[in-house]
Amino acid sequence: MKVVDFLQENSAQYELTQHRPTFTAQQMAAEEHVPGMYVAKPVVVRADDTYYLCVLPACCKIDLDALRAQLGAARVELADESEMSELFPDCALGAEPPFGALYGLETITDKSLEDDEFIVFQAGSHEEAVKMDMAEYRRLAEPKVLSFSYHCR
Repeated sequence: MKVVDFLQENSAQYELTQHRPTFTAQQMAAEEHVPGMYVAKPVVVRADDTYYLCVLPACCKIDLDALRAQLGAARVELADESEMSELFPDCALGAEPPFGALYGLETITDKSLEDDEFIVFQAGSHEEAVKMDMAEYRRLAEPKVLSFSYHCR
């Protein structure tokens, strides 16, 4: 299911914008003229034998050790491109939306996003972005909130 269809079916309040193709969350932040802290970057990890969709700010990196400890997993690794293609068949690689439930994954957001007024994220392609209030995102995604990122420069 395309993320826009999901948003419409759930009567979500959001804005959909078109932009030049972007291939990183930081590029999208620049194209959409928003700080990287407001761009939700989905990262899929495999903790032992379970996949999770982790959502963190574009300007941050995932701390796999912190995530492993909080999940109580023996091992946590980033999913590779072939796994991503299988998990998100309706999305361009690298343009996955931050809604794990659409793909049978639990969604985990980083605590640093909690106080954001809004978030911006890819809508399944490299040319479309969705902007929505953080409260609306939480309503739809029902994420678990953990602390697993660090700011990078």
